[in-house]
Amino acid sequence: MSMATITITRDTSDTVNTADVRRARRKQNLTGWLFISPIVVGVVAFQFFPILVSIVASLTDWNGISPPKFVGLKNFSEMFTDDPLFLQTFKNTVYFTLASIPLTIGIGLVLALLCARPIRGVAFFRTAYFAPYVTNVVAIGFVWFWFFQPDNGVINGLLSQLGITGPQWLSSSSWAMPAVIMVSVWQGIGYPMIILLAGLQGLPNEFFESAKIDGAGAWQRLRFITLPLLTPHFLFLLITQFISSFQVFGLIYVMTKGGPGHATSVYIYNIYQNAFSYGKVGYASAMAWILFVVIAAVTFLQWKLQKRWVFYS
Repeated sequence: MSMATITITRDTSDTVNTADVRRARRKQNLTGWLFISPIVVGVVAFQFFPILVSIVASLTDWNGISPPKFVGLKNFSEMFTDDPLFLQTFKNTVYFTLASIPLTIGIGLVLALLCARPIRGVAFFRTAYFAPYVTNVVAIGFVWFWFFQPDNGVINGLLSQLGITGPQWLSSSSWAMPAVIMVSVWQGIGYPMIILLAGLQGLPNEFFESAKIDGAGAWQRLRFITLPLLTPHFLFLLITQFISSFQVFGLIYVMTKGGPGHATSVYIYNIYQNAFSYGKVGYASAMAWILFVVIAAVTFLQWKLQKRWVFYS
């Protein structure tokens, strides 16, 4: 009789303890969800919901106000058949990307190599080179817009001191895009500089000491040791710089507004105009999804090709 009572008591105690644990876990989970609920609501409201809306809108003829009219894949077919500006802005974006990425990463590498040296005042130069990257793009665009003025701008003023007649810059269809690229490179070199500087500071000294003992010069150490060890950082920069370059908008909007004659009209600016100037929200949404596919495909290709040139030490 006493043994049975003890067994029943133990079973009851185990049941009570299990129920208490479950209640405590539910309370803990509820507390956790309450803490992260602002983030979850924000992600759903400002990311997932707009994505869903853009998918639906890309299949409609919609101006953002009146009820949408379903048109299927008409918006996508119209881009390649009836919209010459679509191909032109895409080519302009490719031009901007192919010109700005090598310059930005290349100059960033040079600055990183210089700033990696233990010299007095190097912290000031690191800050100075990185400052434009975190400066408001509108402010940068306005300042450089006045610098590039053909009559009383700073750039042509300096060129005139050297006896050179400066071009029309932002008013010229030949010079407008190079001018924007120069500003973009000037603003963006700080980011790859910081990434590559961090990579340089993390390289093992044993490789360089062994190379010095074997008689390798500075150029050989850079070419055969430093650059291969930095290839993971180059891969990261290529992916991020491609994504940001293909979505350039701020400098174009402030400095040229796509002109002259659509010479600097890039893909994102074309999307902006279709959505907010022409009232073609459905068409702009379709363009946005084409951009997503292009960026995703190129990023995937870069990731797959890394095995051929990226060295992980």
